[in-house]
Amino acid sequence: MLTPKRVKHRKWQRGTSKGNEVRGTELAFGSFGLKCFETKWISAKELEAARRTIIRYLRKGGKVWLRVFTDKPFTTKGAETPMGGGKGNVDHYVFPIRPGRIIFEIEGIKEDMARAALKEAASKLSVKTKFIKE
Repeated sequence: MLTPKRVKHRKWQRGTSKGNEVRGTELAFGSFGLKCFETKWISAKELEAARRTIIRYLRKGGKVWLRVFTDKPFTTKGAETPMGGGKGNVDHYVFPIRPGRIIFEIEGIKEDMARAALKEAASKLSVKTKFIKE
């Protein structure tokens, strides 16, 4: 799963994600991509499940690029924990995605195969996405 090797701060504040994405909005590596159209937090589990789905379609024929990395720690407190007692422990990592960001790029397979692979990968994610090509 996608977890950072080192972090400057172990626990972050939640913050807000407003507006559209400025960086990572154009295809840079592959011919086909999966673009996000929603503001949400994507977990490392979701990204890994989607990546594995795409890899099954490639079968040593193409290449896949993951254009996002989960580096924001998400904390939770245990069940039935009383109020107070500080912030909970880090449970998993997320990526705060904004509309316009490209999540995956694919190269080396035909368009219909790429479309099917990215459609199945999109079903693993909790955001609205769209297939794009050069």
